[in-house]
Amino acid sequence: MLDNFTPLNGNGPDLISQLLEPVIDPWLDREACYDSIHVPESYVGPRLSFPLSVSDTNALLSAFKEQQTLHARYVLQLLYETKKLLKQMPNIIHLSTSYTKEITICGDLHGRLDDLLLIFYKNGLPSAETPYVFNGDFVDRGKKSIEVVILLFAYLLLYPDYMHLNRGNHEDHIMNLRYGFTKEVMQKYKANGCEILQLFQDVFSFLPIATVIDGKVLIVHGGISDQTDLDFLSVIDRHKVKSALRLPRRSLEQLDIGRSNKQMKRMRSTDTSRSHSKNQRTPNMRRRCSRLSQQDSFASMSSSSSSSSSSSSSLCSPHPPLCFSPHPCPSSPNMPHNINILQVPFLDSATSIPPPLPPQNEQEWKQIVDILWSDPKTQEGCSPNTFRGGGCYFGPDVTRRLLLQHGLQLIIRSHECKQEGYELCHSGQVITIFSASNYYEEGSNRGAYIKLGRELVPRFYQYQVSRSTRKLTLTQRVRAAEGSALRALKEKVFAHRSDLIAGFQKCDQNNTGRVTVSEWAQVLGSVLKLDLPWRTLCSHLAHLAPDGCVDYQSCFEDMGARIQLPQVTPNLAETLFRYRTDIEIIFNIIDKDHSEFRHTWRLFSAHLGVDITNGAIDDLARSIDFNKDGSIDFTEFLEAFRVVHKLDNKDQPLKTSGE
Repeated sequence: MLDNFTPLNGNGPDLISQLLEPVIDPWLDREACYDSIHVPESYVGPRLSFPLSVSDTNALLSAFKEQQTLHARYVLQLLYETKKLLKQMPNIIHLSTSYTKEITICGDLHGRLDDLLLIFYKNGLPSAETPYVFNGDFVDRGKKSIEVVILLFAYLLLYPDYMHLNRGNHEDHIMNLRYGFTKEVMQKYKANGCEILQLFQDVFSFLPIATVIDGKVLIVHGGISDQTDLDFLSVIDRHKVKSALRLPRRSLEQLDIGRSNKQMKRMRSTDTSRSHSKNQRTPNMRRRCSRLSQQDSFASMSSSSSSSSSSSSSLCSPHPPLCFSPHPCPSSPNMPHNINILQVPFLDSATSIPPPLPPQNEQEWKQIVDILWSDPKTQEGCSPNTFRGGGCYFGPDVTRRLLLQHGLQLIIRSHECKQEGYELCHSGQVITIFSASNYYEEGSNRGAYIKLGRELVPRFYQYQVSRSTRKLTLTQRVRAAEGSALRALKEKVFAHRSDLIAGFQKCDQNNTGRVTVSEWAQVLGSVLKLDLPWRTLCSHLAHLAPDGCVDYQSCFEDMGARIQLPQVTPNLAETLFRYRTDIEIIFNIIDKDHSEFRHTWRLFSAHLGVDITNGAIDDLARSIDFNKDGSIDFTEFLEAFRVVHKLDNKDQPLKTSGE
């Protein structure tokens, strides 16, 4: 969708071009990008002077604690100076403990300013005596992403030898469209938001991708694969990879996606072997990525990963595993057996295209995808990370091989929320560190950071921002995380109601309204494409009859739409529930003033292959025009397609064991 988008007004580049084109406005590379912006006398926030001093960073800390916003002029100047500094840095930063007592390593922060301030309070502000490595994912999800990343960049400028930042998978402008940073910037900086986002896009692409301490400890955001080559990574042009979610642009142009899609559609339309096609969502070959809750993976509820095989990067498509080589992917009833295919993610869907030969720029891209997106697994080998839709699962043997090859002894990575804020695996050779406490829900997890001294023995420090949840037991924290995950899963069940009912009724030949637990689990797994322990989850999602069978209608009892919408076309409302987030992203991309409801819907319906008339769109619009002013505020639209948990008690405070 992003590559084939045409400006609807016909007047040339608009927000999508400004945000998604690889060419950054040359104006942003000059001091004029901030010099021309006037700071009014009425502005009461911090006034920065460059080069930054300790008084400037102290002023930022005080201002952000008081909920103040840094003026756009200083944001642009800070980004401009940060970009100049980052351009001089290597892809892999090498540090030594011989010059300092200890180095502190922090994981994902995701816009949690309170967590960052607590780390600084407990461990000390960045300085020569207290050097830091922040291991990516500074932004998205949290409400204070701009404040977090400004503080990190400010300390990087103040102490470039003692403050170190690795790139994470969320330092990516397409991820920012989905997970909140873009929206936050546009809300806080309405006048200069586009320029700020463009400069952030460029700055993120210049962030180093790894750090090595004493030649023995490798720090990367996600992980590694069996194809990871640190020597190759150290010499690539990291700046070319603006987004790990998209193939290099030249490859996309060579592939001619539009023509490939037409060919695939024609071949599929003549495939008479698909007796199940009428139960599928759409004739287009697009699948939802399996992304739930507030994390990129639903790993806490998934079962063991697929059997090991040699593979590096993969992209969005839960089943079957994907190929980044000229070899055919495993056959699927949805695809012709004699065509090699590649799943390319666009927003939360996937487009099928023939795979290219891997030119240099694509090899570089795949190496970075693996570093930013991969996760460790307990099984040997390396397999596509089909659950996240990018990177791979790497086993203990892959870890041992890379450590031996480069003379390393430990990998520190982040990328996954852990109950205690950290976790060891692969016989202690891989450590996950996660620094955003209360990530899923209040009280769901602790945050942590690591301190490494000259002996390179990691010491872990845990914390939790909220006093009311600090004393929760492990069981209570697990329940908080599970509750959030179950709510996300129930929403996904509700959004696929028609397909699920059709699957249940196939098993229920006598129309009893009940199926066996085994049949229920099989239908859920096949429709939702999620590899979860469905039998274990059954009691959380449905009611069991006295005979042990599942009342499958009960799966949908405690959920409903916020309002009842007219059925203007079959399953339209359900489709919109399912792709509500995609609609929001598209709308924010193409419609800065939220006036183009019909154009937004046309682009979205064309992507899904949903045939709907202008009259039907108007009927839909009238039903969600709550204030009857003749126009649709996009907030109204989103609220209309919000799933309501009728029995949800998430607003009630969590009780501690003493209550």
